[in-house]
Amino acid sequence: MDLRGTLSRDEIETFLEESTVPVRLACRTPSDQLWMVSLWYRYRSGGDDDWRLQCATAADADIASLLSADPAVAFEVSTNEPPYAGVRGQGTASIERDSDKEILRTLVERYLGGTESQLARTLLREDREEVTITIDPAVVSGWDYTDRMTDSESETKTEADAGDDQTEKK
Repeated sequence: MDLRGTLSRDEIETFLEESTVPVRLACRTPSDQLWMVSLWYRYRSGGDDDWRLQCATAADADIASLLSADPAVAFEVSTNEPPYAGVRGQGTASIERDSDKEILRTLVERYLGGTESQLARTLLREDREEVTITIDPAVVSGWDYTDRMTDSESETKTEADAGDDQTEKK
């Protein structure tokens, strides 16, 4: 795996383990158009250059058939609020049946905090056929803009606080 960017391997691993934003996964359609989806993921490490992201989706989902036809992917896991940080890369994806819904259950617990919600029960229905998408990265780049965004974050908060003061005076 080719590591790039400003984050070390350990920093990338920590970010992927701790982050609970979805992975944005891009692939190509049979007509060579770009397709992107957001999926829950979990990070799995098997050693120095052996790590993967695992996602779950319905067996009949478009992304499953697209990746079966062309496994090349690009991906990104990044924060949605400043200061921005994240991991992106390129690699290949493989699809496997998850008849026990092991990966899906793990993801439901990670992102929903348990299996008691209506969404969790719907996703874990016995009659739902599930697959695991495993992303095997070839190139990975990590970044963290915390240091360079510190000033802009405090300025934004100060402006927002000033706006709140003006609203209270009206």
